[in-house]
Amino acid sequence: MKDNIIYQVSTLQALALGYTRSVCEASQLLEHGDSGLGTFEDVNGEMIVVDGHCYRATSDGSVHEVPLETGVPFASVTFLSGDREFELEEIHDIDRLKMELDLKIEEHFGLNSMHVVRIDGEFETVRARSEEPYRSHHVALKEILEKTQKDFAFSQVAGTLICVYYPDYMDGINAPGWHFHFVSEDRSVGGHVFELDMKQGYVKMDKINRIEIQLPSEPAFDTYSLKNASQKEIQEVEQGK
Repeated sequence: MKDNIIYQVSTLQALALGYTRSVCEASQLLEHGDSGLGTFEDVNGEMIVVDGHCYRATSDGSVHEVPLETGVPFASVTFLSGDREFELEEIHDIDRLKMELDLKIEEHFGLNSMHVVRIDGEFETVRARSEEPYRSHHVALKEILEKTQKDFAFSQVAGTLICVYYPDYMDGINAPGWHFHFVSEDRSVGGHVFELDMKQGYVKMDKINRIEIQLPSEPAFDTYSLKNASQKEIQEVEQGK
């Protein structure tokens, strides 16, 4: 079996506790994957990596490709090969999509593995969020998003979902379960997805069997007590609350 490697920048506990400084640049991130998601320095928007390009969804839902020197505090990327490919019919809410993807990974005994999925589809609606930058130190992500987060919706749109799955036992390294970011086909709008209504989609799925984590190297990282990250707050942030 070939190695499918996911490259992660920092940990979700660190981001949740407010470590939003740059750990690497977008150029370095793209050396490790052509598909993935994350955020940018100072939580300056939502990241969507697709087809080897790194995009930022801003607080109004518009999307722009970032300069290669843009700082990245947290992200997960892989080189997606599409080891499994299949189609999905109408799916009217995000919980149903999670259930369908869970069933697919259960078929191959994959619930204890990581997975990265790309879904190219047509959508009735996509509800998403992004945020404005907020420079801080030791300010929890939940508090930052309460100040900066904006919600928006896209209707009758074609585009790509990048989906990342981490198993429950990796809670804190990343968010357990599914995490979805969206970018439209014309790369003009997108964000972190917390609800959707999909007409149909074509899925490429990779099961991941290796993870590489790049931790921050600056001394400030060691001033964070990562075990104190609130899992309840992480879940609320993930669901867009």
